[in-house]
Parts: sequence; structure tokens; C-alpha cells
Amino acid sequence: MGKIALEGMEFYAYHGFYEEERIVGGKYVVDVYIESSIQKAAIKDDLSQTINYESIYHICQREMRKKSKLIENVAERISMGIKHQYGTIKEMKVRVRKLNPPLPGKVHSSYVESDGTFSKRCGRCSRPLLCYGDRSCWCMETHVFQKTLEQLQLQFGNQCLCKECLAFYVS
Repeated sequence: MGKIALEGMEFYAYHGFYEEERIVGGKYVVDVYIESSIQKAAIKDDLSQTINYESIYHICQREMRKKSKLIENVAERISMGIKHQYGTIKEMKVRVRKLNPPLPGKVHSSYVESDGTFSKRCGRCSRPLLCYGDRSCWCMETHVFQKTLEQLQLQFGNQCLCKECLAFYVS
């Protein structure tokens, strides 16, 4: 397991609750921290076996270009973009800082953090699995009959099932 981070990415963007903030813009700083397996990349010296921080930068840049009223929205869009790009992330934290926010006194910055832990264990067999808990998750592509889904929810509650165990109930 390892940590991949990009700290201090600076952007001039047009986010803010007030219309003038979305017109004039301001300075923002974005930090991304990702926990993922880096062992294969380290052994093979192969970029395709890890998370490319250049693509992380481009995801942040793309999302910072889209105007938003709330930096909570920006942080969540960045998180979703990274999750959709990489399916091996165990944990991630995205911090979006707004420098010199428009407040009545001197304030250096305000920030919002979006974080998540995606490493879970299968509710049936206890094998480790990754679950993003949203529409990007692999299990959303699995077609489960409504009655089967109701039975699984009764039996396992809100616990996720691995591909093998879900396939057992679906087939």
C-alpha cells in the first residue's frame, strides 16, 4: 500500500455563492491524497500499474474550470472524476481551499475536504473488495431481480458482496 499525493495545485477559478465571485473569480488551491497499491508499479517500474498524477492534475484542472456556487460541489466532482478514472483507490481525500474568501475580516483561506474509504469486506465471504457506493461501482452493471435484491438486503443489510458472491445469487 502507498500514498500518492498532489499538494498545492493552484488555480484561478470562478466559484462562489455570490454572483460577483463567479464573475471576478479568485485563487484556489487543491490537494489530493490517494491510498492505493503501488507495489506492482514499484517492482515493474511501470506507470500503467499505478495512479498517474498527471491525469489527477488534469481532472482537477477540468473540474476547476466549471463554475460552481459551492466548493463542496467542486471537491465532490474532483473526487468522482478520480474514482471513475481509477478503480484501485482504497482511500482518497480531496481538499479545495479558497484563498481570501469574501468575509468582513481578514481570512487567509477557507476549505472543504471530501474523503472516502472504499476498502470493504464482502458480507458473505469476508473477502476484501473495493466499493465506491455510487453509480460508478461495478455492481451497478449487474442485473439483479427486485425479489433477489430484497432477499439480499434482508440477509446482508447494507453490506456489499464481492463479484463472486453476487454472481452466486444472480445466476
